Amino acid sequence: MSRKLVKSTRNSVVAGVCGGIANYFNIDPVLPRLGFAIATVVGVGSPILIYVVAALVMPKDELEF
Repeated sequence: MSRKLVKSTRNSVVAGVCGGIANYFNIDPVLPRLGFAIATVVGVGSPILIYVVAALVMPKDELEF
């Protein structure tokens, strides 16, 4: 069975992107959220734009338990 990167419906705070990334890598959802927050404060790249694009592109997972 292949893994797919999808937005999480269970671990969603804003759009489910960080929860989906956490499910894909099998880590705690706090870690991607913290990474996005730190990158936003420090000003590395454009994390808000990356998050918005990921929220628009990633499919939603309806079969998550």
